[in-house]
Amino acid sequence: MIEQGQELPAVTLTQLTDDGMQSLTNKELFEGKKIVLFAVPGAFTPTCSNAHLPEFITLADKIKAKGVDAIYCVSVNDAFVMKAWGDSQNAQEITMLGDGDGSFTKSLGLDKDTASFGGIRSTRYAMIIENALVTGLFVEQDKEFVVSRAESVLEKL
Repeated sequence: MIEQGQELPAVTLTQLTDDGMQSLTNKELFEGKKIVLFAVPGAFTPTCSNAHLPEFITLADKIKAKGVDAIYCVSVNDAFVMKAWGDSQNAQEITMLGDGDGSFTKSLGLDKDTASFGGIRSTRYAMIIENALVTGLFVEQDKEFVVSRAESVLEKL
């Protein structure tokens, strides 16, 4: 598993925008930026939709006021699902990124097999990233929702 102090592996994540599908690399996503990234097991799932994403939406201004350039939400879903989920949650302040094949999640060692529930998914976590370097990593234990909450991350900034 990736650790605090390590650089993110080279990745490509996708985002559906008004200009169409965008494939975004580390350079575009992380270089020269301070980012809060949080990952959820699945878009439209209960804890993710009722608490995790809404808390980041509510606290986005306070998080950005701490010098954060952007807040990214990542899930092992395609960019179409991530856009639809973001739109349904009024998540204009959050960049919704798809990790369709789970390659980003696997490269971090934060993947888990949920079997028939959905296959390979992400562990729930949040991280603070500065210029592609992980400066804060907050990984939830199974069935927990404490350390990756927006309030918890805000306290660490």
